[in-house]
Amino acid sequence: MQLSSPSDATTLQASFQALSDPLRLQIIDLLRTEELCVCELGDRLTVAQSKLSFHLKILKSANLILPRQAGRWIYYRLNLSQFVLLEQYFAELRRFSPIIAARPCEE
Repeated sequence: MQLSSPSDATTLQASFQALSDPLRLQIIDLLRTEELCVCELGDRLTVAQSKLSFHLKILKSANLILPRQAGRWIYYRLNLSQFVLLEQYFAELRRFSPIIAARPCEE
């Protein structure tokens, strides 16, 4: 995934920023195996709903999670296609970036 446009860079930046918080990583980890509602996430993480909602909003804005409303409950799941894009970015970075030996600094 080459960064062919500013929107590609913005998408990656939003994803990396969203993943830079330990609580958001815990949310991602919980959603790896199942879809959960806000109350279940709050119970498992022992976090106030207002704080959790803030972090869910960031993950949703970064397109890392997807909401699904069922009655009055909102369930969240991972947006696996976004994680595939991140994985492709790192794979291409590793595959196409030359490994250059360090040069000594000139005095």
